[in-house]
Amino acid sequence: MSEIETIGFHYVVEAAGCDPEVLSDADRIRQIFLDAAKVSNMEVKSSYFFKFSPTGVSGVVIVAESHISVHTWPERGYAALDVYTCGTKADPEKAVDYILEQFKAKYAHVSEIKRGIEEDDDTYTHMIMTWEESLRKNGNAK
Repeated sequence: MSEIETIGFHYVVEAAGCDPEVLSDADRIRQIFLDAAKVSNMEVKSSYFFKFSPTGVSGVVIVAESHISVHTWPERGYAALDVYTCGTKADPEKAVDYILEQFKAKYAHVSEIKRGIEEDDDTYTHMIMTWEESLRKNGNAK
């Protein structure tokens, strides 16, 4: 059987035990995302981040390959993170790993969705693989 061809890879991440200070800082998250795009070979086109009152940030970096987005709940140490890329140039998993490290996440539930898998009848489907990671123990990376 040949390898499944896909149009894109979409990582949906539930990040827990994150640093509330990081999750509260829209400018810092923007820089983390810009750096994540760079380390994962993505071409940044635009970005927008919004800080909610009293807490939380929503933001997106638009890349030529698609996007990186987040919504944070600092009071819970939780971030809902999406990284979606099309094509084969970018390495979205590197972006996910970098962001989780910068958020100081202790735990992540990750779903990798292979999107745009062409069916025989000119329709498209997707395939999901999910895993969990404990990222930090006693303040040290695993």
